[in-house]
Amino acid sequence: MALPPLLLLQDIALTFGGTPLIESAELSVSQGERACLVGRNGSGKSTLLKIAAGLIEADHGKRFVQPGATVRYLAQEPDLAAYPTTLAYVEAGLGPGDDPYRARYLLEQLGLTGDEKPADLSGGEARRAALAHVLAPEPDILLLDEPTNHLDLPVIEWLEGELKSLRSALVLISHDRRFLESLSQATVWLDRGRTRRMDRGFAHFEEWRDQVLEQEEAEHHKLGRKLVAEADWLRYGVTARRKRNVRRLGNLHAMRQQYRERTRAVGTVSMSLAEAEQSGTLVVEAEGISKTYGDRAIVSNLSLRVLRGDRLGIIGPNGAGKTTLINMLTGVLEPDEGQIRLGSNLQMVTLDQRRASLDPDATVTETLTGGRGDTVTIGGQTKHVIGYMKDFLFSPEQARTPVGVLSGGERNRLMLARALAQPSNLLVLDEPTNDLDLETLDLLEEMIQDYSGTVILVSHDRDFLDRTVSSVLVSEAEGRWLEYAGGYTDMVAQRGRGVQARVVEKEAKPRSADRPAASAPARDKRKLSFNEQHDLKTLPKRMSEMEARIAKVQEILADSELYSRDPARFQKAMDALTQLQAELHAAEERWLELEMLREELEG
Repeated sequence: MALPPLLLLQDIALTFGGTPLIESAELSVSQGERACLVGRNGSGKSTLLKIAAGLIEADHGKRFVQPGATVRYLAQEPDLAAYPTTLAYVEAGLGPGDDPYRARYLLEQLGLTGDEKPADLSGGEARRAALAHVLAPEPDILLLDEPTNHLDLPVIEWLEGELKSLRSALVLISHDRRFLESLSQATVWLDRGRTRRMDRGFAHFEEWRDQVLEQEEAEHHKLGRKLVAEADWLRYGVTARRKRNVRRLGNLHAMRQQYRERTRAVGTVSMSLAEAEQSGTLVVEAEGISKTYGDRAIVSNLSLRVLRGDRLGIIGPNGAGKTTLINMLTGVLEPDEGQIRLGSNLQMVTLDQRRASLDPDATVTETLTGGRGDTVTIGGQTKHVIGYMKDFLFSPEQARTPVGVLSGGERNRLMLARALAQPSNLLVLDEPTNDLDLETLDLLEEMIQDYSGTVILVSHDRDFLDRTVSSVLVSEAEGRWLEYAGGYTDMVAQRGRGVQARVVEKEAKPRSADRPAASAPARDKRKLSFNEQHDLKTLPKRMSEMEARIAKVQEILADSELYSRDPARFQKAMDALTQLQAELHAAEERWLELEMLREELEG
C-alpha cells in the first residue's frame, strides 16, 4: 500500500506579469521518496519548489504538509548575512533533538572550518555552507534547487553518497544528469505549466518524454493543427536529436578505441605524425612542462600530445590548476620549465567560465552573422542562418528578436552558437556546462560530437565527459597529471577510483589552525609580498560588495518591460552587469590563487 504523502501540492496555478507560469501543477512526496523535477529553463521549476517550501503562495491550489514533518529548502542563492560564522548558520538549522556535532562534521566534509565569516565567502563556499545547513537536521523532506552548482567533482560525489544515506524524502532540480540518475526514483516533468509524473528515475526520462511528445504530435496532426509555435517546435525536435545522438555516441566509442590503439602503437604513430605535422596533424605537444605558485606545484613534468580530432577532457578538484593547465596548453601562459609546441594553422575559439558578453540591441541573426549577410560558415560549410538557428532550438520567428529580450537559457544557447559560428579548428571550453539546461546540454554534446576539429575542455559533469571526450587528463595531486583513454567512467574503471578530492580538501582546509600560526612571528615566514597580503585581506570584502551590486542590477533587469519602456536604461544595466561579473570573476580567481599560496607557505 502506498504511503501517505508528507508533502502534497494540488492544482497549483501562478501568474507572473499577466502571463501564466504554472497552470495546473501537482507534486506528491511520500516518506523516503526521491523525485527529480525537470523541465526547460523558464518553465517554473524553481518557482514550484518555492511553493512547495512555503516561500511563495500560489494564486490557486492547495499545499499540504503532514503535521510535524520538517522541510528544508536549498535556494540557488543562499543568504548567510544574518549569521556571524558559517558554523552559526549551520547550527541555526538544527532542531531541539538534532545532533549538534553533525553541523561541524558536514562543514568539514565540505571543506569549511565553521569559522568563516559570511561576508568573506566566495559563491562556492556559500553554497557548501548552505548544503550543510539543510543537511544537518536530516529533515523529513529536502527540497534542493541545483545543489551541484559551484561544486567540484569530489564534493558532488560525496554529496551523492550523503543523500543516499539519508532517510529524508528528496525533490531535486539539477542539470547534472549523472546526479539525477543516481538519486531519483521518480520523475516529475513540468511542461507548459502542467506536471506529468513517471514512477521511474531520470535515467528513463528521455525515452518517456519522447513517447509522450510523439503521441501528442500525432494527436495534433489528427486534429489538423499546424505546429508553428516556437515552444511546440522545440519540443518535437527533441526526439530526432536524441536518435541522432545514438549514432554519434557510437562514433565516439570508435574514436576512443582508435585512441587506445594509437597510444599502444607509439612507434608506428610517431612515424606517420612526423610526415603529417606540416598539415596540422599535431595540435599541441607539451614536453616536460612544469608550473608552480610559490612552493605549490600546479603542473609537474607533464608530457602530452594532442592530435587533430582528439577530444581531451581535463578533470580535477577545485584549485588543482585546471584553468592554468588549459592556458598553458593553448599558449596563453608560459610554463616555468619545459616547452609547449602548437601545431600549424591553428584557429582557436575559446568559451571561458565568464562567457562572452552579448549586445542586447543586436538581433539573433546579427549576433550569429556579425551583421554580414544571412549565412554562417560551420566546419568549412556555408549554412543559412535560419537553419543554423534551428540547430540551437531557435525558431525562425526569433531571427529578428533582440538579444536583450531572450531568456537566460536562450542567451546561453546563443553564446554557444556564436562561438561555433567563428571559423576554428581548435575549440577550448572551460566549464561549458555551467548554467545550461538539459536541452542545451544536448545541443552542446551534439555540437562537440559533430565538430571536425580538436576539443580541449574542463568540466565537472561526469555524464557530459562520458558523452564527449576521447581521453581525460586527471589531477593526481602534487602537480602530477595522468591521461586515461575514454571518458570519466572509463577513467574510474582504469584508475579504480574517482577524483579523490577529500584528501586535497583536508590538506587545504585547516584554516582555523593556520590562522594562529600566521600571528606568531617566530613561525610565519612572511613570504607574501605587501601587495599580496593586502589583496588577500581586502578581496573578500570587495567580492561581497560586487555581489551586492550585481544583485541590485539583476533586480533592475528582472523588470520584463524595462527594454520596451526604457532601452537606454536597459543597455546601461546590461553593460554594468557584464562588467561587474567580469570583475567578480577576476577577484575570485586572484583570491583563490593567493589563498592557495598562503596555505602552502604557512603549511
